[in-house]
Amino acid sequence: MTSHDVVARARRVLGERSIGHTGTLDPFATGLLVLLVGKGTRVARFLDGLGKTYLATARLGQRTATDDLTGEPVGPAHEGPLPAREEIARVLAGFLGVQAQTPPAYSARKQGGERAYARARRGEPVELAPSQVTVYQAELLSVEGAEVTFRVTVSTGTYVRAIARDLGERLGTGAHLTALRRESIGSLRVEDALPLDALAPDTPLWPLGAVLSHLPRVPLDEAGRVDVAHGRAVEGVVSGTAVLLAGNEVIAVAEGDGRWLRPTVVLAAP
Repeated sequence: MTSHDVVARARRVLGERSIGHTGTLDPFATGLLVLLVGKGTRVARFLDGLGKTYLATARLGQRTATDDLTGEPVGPAHEGPLPAREEIARVLAGFLGVQAQTPPAYSARKQGGERAYARARRGEPVELAPSQVTVYQAELLSVEGAEVTFRVTVSTGTYVRAIARDLGERLGTGAHLTALRRESIGSLRVEDALPLDALAPDTPLWPLGAVLSHLPRVPLDEAGRVDVAHGRAVEGVVSGTAVLLAGNEVIAVAEGDGRWLRPTVVLAAP
């Protein structure tokens, strides 16, 4: 099942066409997929910068064309002993911080105006420019033979498949990803999510205020609510992005300069 398949099912069940997701999951992956429904789709960009935590398993000893278990093997399999746990932990720790990461050839990144995976499937060469990513956390959990399980927290745009690939390269064994589970996006955690099979037309959905809980919150009085609903700025000492609320209702998301809060996305009717 693809992320698009999940959205399509949610549209049918909820009877709502305006549904989108934040952050695609590979079809073989599991875990958290955040869906934004109705007017919630308008706040997607405010979730883009949140760190994402993944539980991943890489298999040492063989590269694949897709950098995961769905691809054909590339090159010969590694022969000889595998690295010790201490060496794997040391190399994995080396991924921490800001770095340049080359996206997988089978990815949605574009080359010459076309998705890289389309070129790769035709057997054409794919040369993607590295992008800057950040690995905030990298923890080795277990090593069982060639199977290496680890947890990483990464910035938007980071490919965990590429981390598995590069881990194998740095260890001199080659590697590919065999399992991936997204555990969280910011403060949104998979254990709080609704299983897709449990989604029903009357399912209560999370309020936008909870989804945007990582942003500063500014309460509005009635006059402020009316002004913001009409797109007018209101006074406020917040600098940067903030959520403007009347009670528990999100009225708008605004940008503040320390004196004024100017609505960028208005969600409430005047």
